[in-house]
Amino acid sequence: MPPYKRILVACGTAVATSTVVAKAIEEALEAKGIPVRVTQCKASEVPSKAADADLIVSTTPVPTDHGKPVIQTLAFLTGIGKEAVLEQIIAKLTE
Repeated sequence: MPPYKRILVACGTAVATSTVVAKAIEEALEAKGIPVRVTQCKASEVPSKAADADLIVSTTPVPTDHGKPVIQTLAFLTGIGKEAVLEQIIAKLTE
């Protein structure tokens, strides 16, 4: 098992939105001392990439039948509820 948690960040095209979310999650968790590796993908790629993740964070609906926790949120884009979502992410990663 790696010494870090693996987070898959998905959005519609895996370009701008997922980049903003991935960077925000990575910076926030590292500031809290939680080592992570964040990978970006398109929402359509989640089924093929879920096995390598500990958690999936998405800005758009994604399949949830792959046995990995999924958090769907726009908080990292809007700023509204960002701290609450970070706490959710930490809780899922430490379960």
